[in-house]
Amino acid sequence: MVNNIIVFSDIHAGCRFGLCPPQVKLDEGNVVQHSKLQAVVWSWWLEFTNEWIPQVTRGEPYVLVFNGDGLDGDHHGSKSQISHNYSDQINIAKQILLPIISEPQCKGYYHIRGTEAHVGKSAEFEEILARELGAIPNDEGNHARWEMWMRFTGGLIHFSHHVGTTSSAAYESTAVYKELVEAYNEAGRWGEESPDIIVRSHRHRYFKCEVPSDKGSGIAVVTPGWQLKTPFVHRIALGRAGTAHVGGILIRHGDEDPIYTRNFIKKVSRPKEVVI
Repeated sequence: MVNNIIVFSDIHAGCRFGLCPPQVKLDEGNVVQHSKLQAVVWSWWLEFTNEWIPQVTRGEPYVLVFNGDGLDGDHHGSKSQISHNYSDQINIAKQILLPIISEPQCKGYYHIRGTEAHVGKSAEFEEILARELGAIPNDEGNHARWEMWMRFTGGLIHFSHHVGTTSSAAYESTAVYKELVEAYNEAGRWGEESPDIIVRSHRHRYFKCEVPSDKGSGIAVVTPGWQLKTPFVHRIALGRAGTAHVGGILIRHGDEDPIYTRNFIKKVSRPKEVVI
């Protein structure tokens, strides 16, 4: 029995602000080193994979769920990519993800499709990445899926990448709680079982809503990402003075409530003050 699910998302491989190993080799042999800030995030990635995961899973087996946006793509006329070549971006993502997938304690890898602007129409490049990573396919044989219902030791979890966003911190909870309420409503209308946990991503900011239920709690959680503030984020209100959250989450069964979550969260410090 597997009592642990590790969920993370939004590495945006190929972006100069995304998760990047110390050194990557591109299609024509060019070698690129990660930036100073990427080095900080890479150190957090090593802490997340080598220290936090073994600690919160108690050294027990786990499954991994990547909840979308493995690649940054060639989007919106952006100039922030290391390479616009999807082959380069897929290779960077594989360099990041294969070591954690290959860990002996990892008993399965599932991959959710992200945003078409980043991973191609119908998430075609996310499907290629998921297949090359050996993600467990769905009934249609797709290695990357738009959504996933997972039965987990008596509980039910729904995974999907997208969730509503906001430019105001005062309303960060709105779309998250709305996802949970709408799931309850839809299940009730059709006499189906409602999910115990809903997992979303996309925002690059961690948030969790928790309400009481007959199983202990109903939870809607948004995972942090692994991408720093991009030029786009600097334009929006929540991003101008705020920051992206970096990390992942644990969903666990066993020693507290029937199912509960824990988080690994890091943030980059503010820029150095200008003193006059």
